[in-house]
Amino acid sequence: METGAGTARITWHRARRRARLVLAVSHGAGGGIEARDLRALATELPAHGVTVALVEQPWRVAGKKVAPAPKTLDTGWRGIWPALAAPGLPVISGGRSAGARVACRTATELGARAVLALSFPLHPPGRPEKSRAAELLGAGVPTLVVQGGNDPFGRPGEFPEGAYELVEVPHGDHGLAVPRRADITQEEAVAVVTRAVARWTAALG
Repeated sequence: METGAGTARITWHRARRRARLVLAVSHGAGGGIEARDLRALATELPAHGVTVALVEQPWRVAGKKVAPAPKTLDTGWRGIWPALAAPGLPVISGGRSAGARVACRTATELGARAVLALSFPLHPPGRPEKSRAAELLGAGVPTLVVQGGNDPFGRPGEFPEGAYELVEVPHGDHGLAVPRRADITQEEAVAVVTRAVARWTAALG
């Protein structure tokens, strides 16, 4: 669909029974909707009455390698919102990494029911003084953060106190990948994500 930032794409994974919510999630600056956590949510959540909309930002649809400025990302997200809201259900605004920042920045303005922040980039790697905590704390709606225990963009212990819930994926990096030597398999790590999001969405209504 067309947005002020170009053509975006929404891939729908419909709830298998009467839908309660729409969970809209977009990708980060370095990947697409094929990310393991996004794929897992699209597979698992429809069984819980949640329709999942995987959103590809215009820059990704256009085949570009580098994401544009945050303002442009926000414009693209605003442009797809009418389609997300069209089913008439509450919409959870979500994303991973840069997509999580977009969701937080625009949640109140767009009337999101809640925010799902996957691998929220609290700061650039090695630059904790460049904190983006204000974006997370300013979301203004119920928020769930799912963060890898070894994410160089912000480990769980670095996050400030605030009105949000944080679930840790043990040993996970920014892509929520876990090393082979970890005491948790990759499948178990992904299950941490899907279980947490299923539980959280059930409490939202």
